Amino acid sequence: MKRTRQAVKAEYPVLQTREETKKQRTCFYGPVFGKSHMQTLDWGSLPHHILLCIFQFLPLVDRAWASSVCRRWNEVFHIPDLWRKFEFELTQPATSYLKSTHPDLIQQIIKRHANHLQYVSFKVDSSTESAEAACDILSQLVNCSIKTLGLISTAKPSFMNVCKTHFASALTVVFINSKSLSSIKIDDTPVDDPSLKVLVANNSDTLKLLKMSSCPHVSPAGILCVADQCHGLRELALNYYILSDELLLALSSEKHVNLEHLRIDVVSENPGQVEFHTIKKQSWDALVKHSPKVSIVMYFFLYEEEFDAFFREETPVTHLYFGRAVSKAMLGRIGMNCPRLIELVVCANGLQPLDDELICIAERCKNLTAMGLGECEVTCRGFIEFVKMCGGRLTQLSIMEEVLIPDNDYNLDQIHSEVSKHLGRMWFPDMMPTW
Repeated sequence: MKRTRQAVKAEYPVLQTREETKKQRTCFYGPVFGKSHMQTLDWGSLPHHILLCIFQFLPLVDRAWASSVCRRWNEVFHIPDLWRKFEFELTQPATSYLKSTHPDLIQQIIKRHANHLQYVSFKVDSSTESAEAACDILSQLVNCSIKTLGLISTAKPSFMNVCKTHFASALTVVFINSKSLSSIKIDDTPVDDPSLKVLVANNSDTLKLLKMSSCPHVSPAGILCVADQCHGLRELALNYYILSDELLLALSSEKHVNLEHLRIDVVSENPGQVEFHTIKKQSWDALVKHSPKVSIVMYFFLYEEEFDAFFREETPVTHLYFGRAVSKAMLGRIGMNCPRLIELVVCANGLQPLDDELICIAERCKNLTAMGLGECEVTCRGFIEFVKMCGGRLTQLSIMEEVLIPDNDYNLDQIHSEVSKHLGRMWFPDMMPTW
């Protein structure tokens, strides 16, 4: 006896009619697109703002594939809003696992969207060819209105291998044509003083952020030109060798806005071959008087014998990071002369306990909220005394267990409970991974 169609569908719900399937699919999208779309959903006629939102969430490759679905989607693909922010990824197959932006797409962007680009970055691998390709693209952005520009080397600084003339020529094309640059990140590049003069001549009213650490062709006079003319500059990152008293005074002038962030990299590759100058206390004082909330961050990559020029007088640094070994004497000077210190990270020190130095820092650096110690030594009693003096203001405390030396008063098993008590929260020392 043949079963009715209703009986078959009741037993096998997967066997449904095309009309029922369409009805279910329509009901799913109904609450999203409203009653007007309760019939068949036509992806080609989606509202403009919904299509734009979908495209914004798609990766570039998927967006390009979607643009080939229909003419309307292709039109959406070229909407200016989708091209305001773009990152060019330039890599060589032999030197990087990253996928490079397709050359055809690059040419299409230059041809159709150069004037839409506003927030642009270039990510290159370690090859010189990739850095040169980035310069070639920069030199073609003659109709741009870029607001932020970033040049990023994912491995070694490949831009430094590019001919300085080629790099400067490409960069000045953007400087001249944009005229509204507010943020520039050009660390580890061969930018030079003439390039900065072009930048200032065309973007002095809009520039707010400039990061240019490890740019060996820039002189103190070159960066001083920027500070003298760009009165809206709020964030600056540079190497110590171009920091000067004149620069700090220029940043402290009445015409200049309050500086918010100053990052200084103090680097030495060849011990004993670089003699570091000293910045006068009066210059630091002028900066802090003009910008009382400024964060002054210093990264040190020096050898022990090269620290002599630093912290002999009061220095308003707020964040200190030592990437190499630093002496007890240096840490003692920090405790005595860095009253604004907020964060201190010491990667290595040696085999002499730092009890006295840490207690001095806790006593005199009343704003200290973060501390990190790597290959150092501190007695358990000295460490607990440091934490007790700082109290709950230490929001970040990262200490390797190997740093702590048991003494007659405390052992490693007691450290956890004692430190937690003074911090007002649970705390454990960091453990070295065993794998």
